[in-house]
Amino acid sequence: MIELLEQSPFDLATERCVVIIADWLPPDFGAVGQYMQMRAEYLAQRGHEVTLVGLATAAASIVRRDLGKGSLTEIRLQARPVPRGSLVTRLLWTIWTNLRLVLAAFPRLRAADGILFTGSPPFLIHLLVPLKVLWRGRLVYRITDFHPECLIAAQARPSRGLKLLLGLTNFWRRRVDRFEVLGEDQMRRLRDEAGIRGERIALVRDGSPVEFRDDDAPVPVPDDLAEACVLLYSGNYGIAHEVETVVEGYRLHHKFGSGRVRLWLSATGAGAEEVASRLAALDLPFHRSKPVPLDRLPGLLKAPDAHLVVLKDAFVGFVMPSKIYACLGSGKPLIFVGNANSDVHLLAEATGLPYWRVPCGDPGRLAAALDALADRRQSG
Repeated sequence: MIELLEQSPFDLATERCVVIIADWLPPDFGAVGQYMQMRAEYLAQRGHEVTLVGLATAAASIVRRDLGKGSLTEIRLQARPVPRGSLVTRLLWTIWTNLRLVLAAFPRLRAADGILFTGSPPFLIHLLVPLKVLWRGRLVYRITDFHPECLIAAQARPSRGLKLLLGLTNFWRRRVDRFEVLGEDQMRRLRDEAGIRGERIALVRDGSPVEFRDDDAPVPVPDDLAEACVLLYSGNYGIAHEVETVVEGYRLHHKFGSGRVRLWLSATGAGAEEVASRLAALDLPFHRSKPVPLDRLPGLLKAPDAHLVVLKDAFVGFVMPSKIYACLGSGKPLIFVGNANSDVHLLAEATGLPYWRVPCGDPGRLAAALDALADRRQSG
């Protein structure tokens, strides 16, 4: 059972009625929505009356079901995918989507004893906290990705407007009743840079969204990866994820190293598109496929020889790649391209699994790690 289910931010005796707001709910792809659905089901089983409000690419729906000692009502709003064009277009989509979520949940928010929201979609805090006088329930912010810090980290020179937005966001953060963070790196950011008192912050890790059983069969490795040492990157590969070191290190491995490792990209996002296009332009071998549904994830994660996790230095403590839990849960070796201050490094070292950490900007070290991984497979 995932670790977050061992803790609850709400007291059953005084906070029976709970509302959770998230983004994309299963079967749509989205890690936050997957975890929030699991959290909602857990709270319902304990006896809470839970309403989960989120997004869907399919038709809008409202479904109520009894679950354990309580109940779960899922309100799904039909929405188009996040536009991948300009920043302005994405901000407009976010504002409109947040308004729709709050309006759909409004009567239940007024009646709730506790409200849980996340960092996805971003900037919900700018609606929920100013309206706090209308909510009788305690406001809990499970801070997944930090916004606008992620926007700032993605820019060479942050704009004055984003700095003003950060100041306003921290103003609202200091008025949230309780925070949940995904890692110690996030806790440091929230405490030291946002000015949130430590006693208001709880570390509640995501854990793996899937359970691995001994009889889980790995999915077949694609034909073009057969006989190779397979390194899998699965899930979202976005702006927070390192590209330069991965592409150049992989090139060095194939041009000057043994070339025995093949990259399998089961991923979406701008980073996945860039990695795929650059590897193709360099005529380097790799395989690209779409992410799999949650029920097929254990088989996928058991298929490769090792997993790849990447994170840019500027995003440490602002983003916690939740895929790390399932990758480690598979029992496979791991290569992490990223900073030692990230909780990814903390968790990987604690498992005792074969593990290589490569600093961002050191492609030679990645090429060496790929050769070491191939040597291990050959000797094992």
